[in-house]
Amino acid sequence: MEPTIDFKHVTKSYPLYHHIIGGIKNFLFHLPEGLYSLRNSKFEALHDISFSVAKGEAFGVIGKNGAGKSTILGLIAGVLKPNSGSVKVMGRISPLLELGAGFHFELTGRENILLKGVLIGLSRTEVLARMDEIIAFSELGDFVDQPIRIYSSGMLARLGFSIVAGLDPEILLIDEILAVGDIAFQEKCLSRMMEFRRRGVTMVFVSHSMDKVRKICDRAVWIENHRVRMIGDADSVIDTYTI
Repeated sequence: MEPTIDFKHVTKSYPLYHHIIGGIKNFLFHLPEGLYSLRNSKFEALHDISFSVAKGEAFGVIGKNGAGKSTILGLIAGVLKPNSGSVKVMGRISPLLELGAGFHFELTGRENILLKGVLIGLSRTEVLARMDEIIAFSELGDFVDQPIRIYSSGMLARLGFSIVAGLDPEILLIDEILAVGDIAFQEKCLSRMMEFRRRGVTMVFVSHSMDKVRKICDRAVWIENHRVRMIGDADSVIDTYTI
């Protein structure tokens, strides 16, 4: 069976623009060398990354800050493109990558639920049919009809997770969102993710909480220095990572 997510020899780099260190005058006097330096100075966020995620699998991505974990999620979500290699994704993506992403801060929580649902490919009717359930899960009360610019980070986390949890995700991408908000709501989100796992929703979960990765994920990949250090069952990868 073809994997739901497939990375083949993916490299992602970004240009660096801080090499005009001698001032603009020096740069102009040495223009050919300066232009060559600008064109060839890059930060490599990922190097030759290959892995696949099966349909219905819960897949963890672990590693230190700056290793390239969030870049992997950005590539899966389609907001980034690889410089080389290929990324293939089969299914509707529901990303929860950072607080406020995809929200319109002048709209109310209720209006943002509708907006977000339509953006991930559902019809207005489908979103409205799930509206009450999403609002109830968020526990936002009357705040759901207030503009989200007044929301706290915890309230944004509640709204964001409630939307993706209530709109029947096919592929769920989560980047540390469970670290935000009160303990009771974190546990509620964790319980919903375990339900998704039982239902066969494909999940890619980035976290620094090894306990949560162990509990949620079937397999994991350890990214170190922008490369794959290890990939395998979640317990084995985490045990090696934490030695």
